[in-house]
Amino acid sequence: MIAGLKKSYEWMGSSIHSPYADYILCFLFYLEAIFFLPTDPILIVFCLERRERALTYATIALIGSVLGGITSYTLGITLWNYCGEHIIHNRIINVILTPSRFYEISALFKQYEWGAILAAGFTPIPYKAATLAAGFCKLSFGPFVLCSIIARGARFYLLAIACIIFGERLKGSFEKYFNLILLGAFVLIALSVWLFT
Repeated sequence: MIAGLKKSYEWMGSSIHSPYADYILCFLFYLEAIFFLPTDPILIVFCLERRERALTYATIALIGSVLGGITSYTLGITLWNYCGEHIIHNRIINVILTPSRFYEISALFKQYEWGAILAAGFTPIPYKAATLAAGFCKLSFGPFVLCSIIARGARFYLLAIACIIFGERLKGSFEKYFNLILLGAFVLIALSVWLFT
C-alpha cells in the first residue's frame, strides 16, 4: 500500500511542471472532502520542487481545501435533512452512537463550533470528517467558512514557509523518510478518528 502511494506521490511530483499543475493541486485538496487522503505530503512535494511558488501553492491548496470543506458541509446538511433522524435511530448505528449521545455531541459541537473547526483544520484531526459533521449538526455556515480559512491557511502557509526556509535539507529528509512520514500521517489520522469518535 505504502509503495503504491509513494508512486502516486512521485507522479504528483512530476506533474508540478505540467501546465495543469495548479489545477491538479487544487483538485487533490478538494478531493480530501471525499477521501481521507493525507494532503500535507502533496503540498510539501510541490513546495520543495518549486520553492519560489511555495506561497502560491499554499494559496491554491487553501482554496481547494475550503471548497472541499464547503462541499462536505453541504453533504452533511443534506444528509441530515433527508435521513438524519433515520440514521441516528438506526439499530446498527446505535451500537456505536445512541440518539441521546448524538444530541449531546451535537450540542457541544455547536457550543464550541469555532474551536472545533479551528482544531480540525489545523491539527491531524480529519478535517473533512469534521466538516461533514458540521453540516450534519447544522453549525452556522459563516463561522464555519471563516474558521476553515483561518485554520487551513495557517497550516498550509506554515508548511510552505518551512519549505522555503529549510529547502534542500528538508527535501533530502523528506525523500529519505517518505515512507515513515506517510505511515505517520495515516497513524495520526487513525488515532484522531479513534479519539474523537
